[in-house]
This record gives sequence, C-alpha cells and structure tokens, in this order.
Amino acid sequence: MTRMETAGIALLLGFLLDLLLGDPQTLWHPVRGIGWIITKWESVLRKAFPQTQRGEMAGGILLVVGVIAYTLIPPALLLWLSYRVHIALGIGVETLFCYQLLAARSLQVESMKVHTALKKKGLEAGRKAVSRIVGRDTENLTEEGVVKAAVETVAENTSDGEIAPLFYMALGGALGGFLYKAVNTMDSMVGYKNEKYLFFGRAAARLDDVFNYIPARLAAVAMTAACFFTGLDGRNAWRIYKRDRWNHASPNSAHTEAVMAGALHVELAGDAWYFGVLHKKKTIGDPDRPVELADIPRANRLMFATSWVFLAVVAAVRLALELL
Repeated sequence: MTRMETAGIALLLGFLLDLLLGDPQTLWHPVRGIGWIITKWESVLRKAFPQTQRGEMAGGILLVVGVIAYTLIPPALLLWLSYRVHIALGIGVETLFCYQLLAARSLQVESMKVHTALKKKGLEAGRKAVSRIVGRDTENLTEEGVVKAAVETVAENTSDGEIAPLFYMALGGALGGFLYKAVNTMDSMVGYKNEKYLFFGRAAARLDDVFNYIPARLAAVAMTAACFFTGLDGRNAWRIYKRDRWNHASPNSAHTEAVMAGALHVELAGDAWYFGVLHKKKTIGDPDRPVELADIPRANRLMFATSWVFLAVVAAVRLALELL
C-alpha cells in the first residue's frame, strides 16, 4: 500500500469520525497544543527582541518558523514510528490526527448552542453563547445580530475549519493538516492589526493569507454546488459570490460568506464592534429578507453538504491520479 493510499484512508476515516463524534473535550487536542506553543514562544521572543518595528517584525518571523517546527516534528516522529511498527497502527494514528484537525461537528455544536440559547433562554443567553465563537463585542447585539454572527462564523469556518484542512491533508496527509493548523492558529492569535500585533503578527497574517488563498476559493465553489443538494439558491449564491467576494479586509474571508449570504438571500457582515472600537465594514449579500433563527441550522446543513462535495472531489482526483 502506498503512502498516498494510507493517507487517503486516514483522511476518510478521520472525516467520518469528526462527523460522528465531534471534538471530545476530555481528549488532548493538537490545536490547543499549538496555541500553548504560540503563547510560550511569543513570550520568549518579546523579551529577546527590541520593541521596535524592525525588532517586532523579526520576532514575528521567528515565531512563524518556531511554531511550525514545534508543531510538525512531534507528529512526524510519531507517524514514522507508528508506520514502522505496523501499517495498521500508522493508519490508526494518522486517522486520529485527521479526526482532530477537522471541525465540522464542533462548529455545528457550538453554533447550535447559540440557536438553542436564543430559542429557549432569550437574547442575553444568545449573546453569551455567540461570544464563545466570535471575536467581536456581543453585549449590545440584537437577536438578528446574534444570528448573523453565528451564520457568518459557520460560513467563514467552513473554509478555515473544514475545507482548508481537508485540502492540505489531501496534499500532505496529517502533516499537511498540522502545517495548516499551525499557520491558521497563529493568525487567529497574533494576526491582528492593533498596536500589540501590527508588526509582530504581520508574518503570521500574511502567511495565513497565502495558505488560505486556494482553499477559500475551492470552498466557495464547493459551497455553491452544495446549495443544489440542500434546497438553497445556488444561482443566487454564485451571483453574490462574484459580486461581494472582495467585501472584506482579508483577501479570503468573504468568499464563503458571500456564497452563504446569496444562498440564504440575506445580508451578512457590516459594521461591528471589537474591544470597544467600531470597525466600519462592507456588507455582503442583499437584504431580501431579515435574518432569522432558522438560518443557523440552514447554514450548518450547507456546511456539511459542502464538506461532502469537497471530499467527493478529492476522492475523484485521487482515483484519477492512480489510474493515470
């Protein structure tokens, strides 16, 4: 059995495990480990480099190099040892890694907590629930604002949390997924354009833009195709995608949000508060109707369908390569 075949089996099994089990909170999670590495390495580098523009940018570059090295070396050694012992053990370990690097089920669980809180306990509970999955200030959000935040998170993380890891694991097995998660987690922790991270986090933010460039666009195409399997408006999704995919400061973040907005016939994005500061943002989509509570489960159905469409394409490409 070739390395490509074993990685493909592990990817499929890991994908199915994520759909069935989600993210057990009692199990060690590699992304939490990556976050710990980032925090510790940042503390060391902050002390080692001067607090100047050049010093912080140099420290930020070393952060990227160090975090990627620390993230890749342990699983690479474990996989090498596992496959040396027995191919079944190697596939089992790689399956566990692939399972932990995907986030579809946990994304659904967390977003549906917002749905349940709003429906059963009211606005304040909904604000608290959505604060766990978004970075914006939530204390003054209306019910529509809470639902929009949850839908936007599902849309954006369909790319970041599901399609991008699938893409890199399809290319490089579990280690490809670890590489992507290292880059993406660094961006989520230090890739801010504020006083603290403007220079220190620049390398991580730019690298994340590069790593997400292809997956974000593939995710948008897969999500548009998935509309036709979920009863949503694929034609309008594609129309809004072509029009609004650049309505975000990030070159990648608006792609799946635009498809989601078009599929649901709602308006997403717009101005938001972060740490007490209002950030002016362009809107995505048309307000053909108000955002409603049922849009959260609709967004999740589209996210799952998108994952299946993308996995089917990956399988077809792998089969074609093996037949060549």
